[in-house]
Amino acid sequence: MKELIPHEVIENRIFLIRGQKAMIDRDLAELYGVETKYLNRQVRYNIQRFPDEFAFRLTKKEKNELVQNCHRFGSMKHSTALPYVFTEHGVAMLSSVLNSDRAIRINIAIIKTFVKLREILSTHKELAHKLTELEHKIEKHDTEIQAIFDAIRQLMEPPPEKPKRIIGFKQI
Repeated sequence: MKELIPHEVIENRIFLIRGQKAMIDRDLAELYGVETKYLNRQVRYNIQRFPDEFAFRLTKKEKNELVQNCHRFGSMKHSTALPYVFTEHGVAMLSSVLNSDRAIRINIAIIKTFVKLREILSTHKELAHKLTELEHKIEKHDTEIQAIFDAIRQLMEPPPEKPKRIIGFKQI
């Protein structure tokens, strides 16, 4: 099956919102080839399929931040409607409420992209852990090297001079 939408396009539409990777209703509607109001209506009709960990609405502050950071959401600036946000599980659930071949194919591509991102993050976590371990080893070596330098400096210092013995008579 030929790739319907490149993974890069989908990756650019995944945001980190409230600590979760998620997609905005407008982006999903565009990918599915439906209007945003149609997608949101299907979600409202099937709201029991979308608990808070699957889909939620942005707060006004979050929406304004999104509009500020992404120019493509500029038309949402003066809208009073707060967009829905769908987590990976919410996106998976959308395929059950949007019954079209395109929706199913797009859904598969989106889920594959989420999985790919999870694998990338896992790899980065492993690298970060290894880097931390290496830093600790280097810090240990740094302290050991510093101790060697201190010992060499002590050896390089001339020995303290002994007080010279005075030869001769002392006057009393």
